Amino acid sequence: MGMGKKAAHKAEAAKGGVKKTVGRATGDRGLEAEGRGDQAKGNLKQAADKVKDAFKH
Repeated sequence: MGMGKKAAHKAEAAKGGVKKTVGRATGDRGLEAEGRGDQAKGNLKQAADKVKDAFKH
């Protein structure tokens, strides 16, 4: 897995965390839910990267 994709997955999780926080702060439940989804998707992709790396070595 390339470093670019790993960074992109980490950034996606971070972006989701920001959206979730902003949504919670502003009372925008839609934005909060979207943020949770983005964060979960990014975390899942990071976990998949770790599994792939484990089988490479």
